[in-house]
Amino acid sequence: MSKFLIVGLGNIGDEYNETRHNIGFKVVDYLAADSGVKFTSERYADVAQLKYKGKQLILIKPNTFMNLSGKAVNYWLQSEKIEIENTMVIVDDLALPFGKIRIGPKGGDGGHNGLKSIQETLNTANYPRLRFGISNEFNKGAQVNYVLGEWNEEELKTLNDRIKIAADAVKAFSFIGLPRCMNEFNNK
Repeated sequence: MSKFLIVGLGNIGDEYNETRHNIGFKVVDYLAADSGVKFTSERYADVAQLKYKGKQLILIKPNTFMNLSGKAVNYWLQSEKIEIENTMVIVDDLALPFGKIRIGPKGGDGGHNGLKSIQETLNTANYPRLRFGISNEFNKGAQVNYVLGEWNEEELKTLNDRIKIAADAVKAFSFIGLPRCMNEFNNK
């Protein structure tokens, strides 16, 4: 059975639960809940496993804090013997409009500390990622407060629908592969 590592990036702690920066956690939480599986606290991450159309998806939420995410990703790749091309990192992105999803095979860190840590630890930027747009509706100098801020009323109206689409994209990635997944979901 093919194995996939699905990494939702976020920060641990109740104060971060509903923040924009934790959208990666939200997407893997949705996948777990939708499949009726629970997360358990393991080494460097909270982990849940589910099966989808003959594939095994190992969902992780690193508990290392964002800027040390690479440690958790590297550990679970090695521990589960998963190829890097069977990994998808789910991350918030300021450069995309709210709710817009962009899937790609590689890329820079875009100033994102979680991606920076993963790239430094794995020594490559060539791994699939799903970027979830959080837009950039903040005043100059207010980026940290915006990213660590909670969703506004307008965003909350469609947030769950957008999370479901992101979760569907993750499942599609495991089943139909990255190129077809990109074609299907990058314009949604």
